[in-house]
Amino acid sequence: MNRFITWAVTQDIRIFLLINQQLRCKAFDIILPKITHLGSALVTTTSLLMIIALTKDEIRLWSIEAILSLALSHLLVRIIKKYYRRIRPYNKLEFVNLSSKPLKDFSFPSGHTTAAFSIAVVFSLHSIILALLLIPLALLVGISRIYLGLHYPTDCIIGAILGMASSMLIVSISMYFFL
Repeated sequence: MNRFITWAVTQDIRIFLLINQQLRCKAFDIILPKITHLGSALVTTTSLLMIIALTKDEIRLWSIEAILSLALSHLLVRIIKKYYRRIRPYNKLEFVNLSSKPLKDFSFPSGHTTAAFSIAVVFSLHSIILALLLIPLALLVGISRIYLGLHYPTDCIIGAILGMASSMLIVSISMYFFL
């Protein structure tokens, strides 16, 4: 088991360095800091509240499911961060390209990635067209967190899993009660 953990940590760092250092280019330096904000608390919450206020019927229900999924996944992220306490890569590794302000909380799991997936998957479960747009955006949010030097790949992978799981749970409960 120790060999597996050592291998997994080594791969996590290797992939982090690949994305954070070797994929650097001017286009990513411009685009990814903007994409990362799609997973922020302000953008996700404000967007969903606006959709709820401005739409009716089906899309309003989907947005309510998404905000419930976002709340559940955020709670899970807070609990895990409190107990796991993984040091952020820029505080542990040398030569990290930090393209954002340093954060004071812990790295694992990525809250931005969790938020992006918790919303994207809710809408994707209802519409294939939205899935084709939102899932790639959620993936880009996760990649942006690594590119910016804020998270390891496993932080983002677990964040995506938490977001997907909370979405599936909330949509399942909603379908049970409303269909």
